[in-house]
Amino acid sequence: MRVAVVTENFLPKLDGVTRTLAMLLEHLRRRGHQAILIGPEGSPRRYAGFRVFGARGLPLPFYPELRALAPPLEFGQRLSRFRPDVLHVADPMLLGAAGIAWARRVGAPIVSSYHTNLAAYCAHYGFPFLQEPAWFYRKLLHNQCETTLCPSPSTAREVERHGFERVSVWPRGVDSALFNPSQRSEEWRRAFGDKAKKIVLYVGRLSYEKNLQVLADAFKALDEPGVALVLVGDGPARESLEQSLAGNAVAFTGYLTGEALAMAYASADVFAFPSLTETFGQVVQEAMASGLPVVGFDAEGVRDLVTDGETGLLAGDQSALAFAEALRRALHSDQLRATLGARAHAFAATRNWEGVMDRLLAMYEEAITGYDSDAAA
Repeated sequence: MRVAVVTENFLPKLDGVTRTLAMLLEHLRRRGHQAILIGPEGSPRRYAGFRVFGARGLPLPFYPELRALAPPLEFGQRLSRFRPDVLHVADPMLLGAAGIAWARRVGAPIVSSYHTNLAAYCAHYGFPFLQEPAWFYRKLLHNQCETTLCPSPSTAREVERHGFERVSVWPRGVDSALFNPSQRSEEWRRAFGDKAKKIVLYVGRLSYEKNLQVLADAFKALDEPGVALVLVGDGPARESLEQSLAGNAVAFTGYLTGEALAMAYASADVFAFPSLTETFGQVVQEAMASGLPVVGFDAEGVRDLVTDGETGLLAGDQSALAFAEALRRALHSDQLRATLGARAHAFAATRNWEGVMDRLLAMYEEAITGYDSDAAA
């Protein structure tokens, strides 16, 4: 099978989308398929042995870390030379729209994947009036595809509520060999001071749509001696968070990957994730695989992974005080943390990447077969 991936987002940017697409290319290589990827300028020229082509773009006003990419002049020629059996567009905007137009013109089936709730991000970056136009535009693009793949059932329901058609769920896996409780390090814990008896961990972009000011307010409301907050990641909200949390037991590590990230997860006591805009929450699943109980909100994406009182705790409402109370409950009971963490680990251990990616390849085959049948009819 020959697969062309068109995405507005790829490496070296680090987030759940880029890691998922990187693992897709790796899986296609292992299964003996052919692929190319067309994404943002600055991406590696090759990944997993496949050619990667770059396109220029401008930052989105409501999400500056992501660029709207303009299709290069040779865009259609590259796709035509490759002759894909299926085109996979990830979070299509301008570049993705060009890919959809090309595929419809030449008669190639299109599979789209919905990763990022860009419409919700508009309000967090001061553009609430763009929310409805963003939903309309994305619906327009996704509904031209054979199927739209969402990472969680709650996200699938949300996009269907906004008029998306032919929606399916394509979940995410986790590398349980890397992310597991055996990575725990007492030396890592001591790096945050002898007085840090309990460590609350956050992993992800430090950006406004992640609702991190609520985490900051909740941590300050805890007012618990011996509890430290460690934030792994970076982004535009870091400076304001540093100011808000000044004088508290807080550490900012920047981005971590691989063994260093796995050690951070396994060495903490509680994973705090206050986001309300997730489509899945890959870091939540990595924390669970590492044996961490998760404290979060009953929000899209998160509720598909965390069962309140079983694998974590969901705050009673969306306030900082409710989040602080859930954190306090987890921190005060060693037995509760151990029980929730063990159940979280058992849940995540069942979700491997190989099965997830094979499911996607089967969906590619269904799209190709269904498209051929429609053409024949």
